[in-house]
Amino acid sequence: MILMPSKKPLQNRDQKSIQRSLHHLRIISYAAFILGALALVSSVLILYVLAPGIVHAVASHQSTTTPNATTSAAGSGGLGSTLAGINTPLNSSALAVINNEPNAFFEQAGAAYLNGSLADPIFPSTNKVAGFAYNNKTTVLYLGSITCVFCGENRWAMALALSRFGSFSKLFIGYSSFGDHDLPTIYWTQVDYNGSTDEIGNYYSSNIITFLSIEDTHPITGGFVLNTLPQIESNIAAKGNSTYVKAFNYILNLSNNKTTAFQGTPYTIWGRYLFSGADAEVFGNSTPTSSTLPLTYMTHGQVLSQIANPTDQFAKGEYAAADLYVAAICKSINNNAEVCSLPAIVSMESQLT
Repeated sequence: MILMPSKKPLQNRDQKSIQRSLHHLRIISYAAFILGALALVSSVLILYVLAPGIVHAVASHQSTTTPNATTSAAGSGGLGSTLAGINTPLNSSALAVINNEPNAFFEQAGAAYLNGSLADPIFPSTNKVAGFAYNNKTTVLYLGSITCVFCGENRWAMALALSRFGSFSKLFIGYSSFGDHDLPTIYWTQVDYNGSTDEIGNYYSSNIITFLSIEDTHPITGGFVLNTLPQIESNIAAKGNSTYVKAFNYILNLSNNKTTAFQGTPYTIWGRYLFSGADAEVFGNSTPTSSTLPLTYMTHGQVLSQIANPTDQFAKGEYAAADLYVAAICKSINNNAEVCSLPAIVSMESQLT
C-alpha cells in the first residue's frame, strides 16, 4: 500500500482524524522498522552460515563447460580449481594401469618417437653424471614440487618408466597448484598440500633399482612456489633420514657445476643420466595453448583410461617420455632387465652418450 499526500489543505481536516492517522502511521513505521531490522539480521546469519560453501562451490566449478566430467573409481577431480580426492590412494584397478601395462605399449610409443610421428614434444637431452648408489642398486633420484605443472605432467611418465623395473603398492591422487593449471597428477606419498615443507619417500619396490623421491610442498591453492635449496636441505635434515640427507647432498654437489646444477623442478637423475626439467610436454589429446591445458579438465579416471589406450595421443606421449627414462636406466644397469631388449629402447639407448 502506497500512502500519497492529501490534496486538501491540512487546516480543513478534522483534527481528531489527523491525530488518529498520525498514530496509525507511527505504529506502521515502527513495525516496518522492526521487520526490516529482523530481515537484515536474518540475511547476515544466512550468509555467515552458507558463505564458505558458496565460496567452495565457486572455486570448485570455475569451468562449467567441461565435457565428460565424471567420477571414477580412481577418484574424481580435474575440473579446474579442485582438490577432489586429494591424498587418497588409487584403487587396485587404477594402480594396475601404472604397474601392469604391457611392454608393447612402450615399444609402440618408442617407435613413434623414433620416426617423428608423435604429436607432442619429447626432449632427449641429458647430462651424464656419476650416479647415486644406494643399497648397491642403481638409483632414480627425484626432486620436484607439488605446485609445479611440469612436475605434475612428468610424474605420469616417471611412474610408467619405474613400473618396468618394479612396482608401486600405492600412488595417491594429486594436483598441481591452482595457479599452475590445477593439473590432475599422482603423488608418490601423502603430502602436506596446505603447508611449506619437503616430503620424502614413496611406496615403490624393485629388485633392480632404488627410487628416492623428494617433493617440495606449498599450499596448492596458490601458484608455483619453491623453497630455496638451503631450506629444502634443512627440511630434509629435520626428517632424520640419513639416506635422503646423503641424496640431497649429492644434488648440492652437482649444483656446484652449472651444467648439472639444479635450476628448477622437476629435477631427476636416472642412474647415470640427469634430466634437468621434464622430458616431455604432454598435456592431453589436443595441442595446449598458453592459457589452456586439456589435461586440467580431466578426472584421474579419464587420465588413466587414456593411458590404458596405447593409440591415444596422450598415452603415446607419456609412454615415449617414459621410454627415455627407461633407456637411461637400461644403459646404467647394463641392460639387466626385460624391457631393455625392446627395439625402441635399444635405439634410444644408443643415442645416449
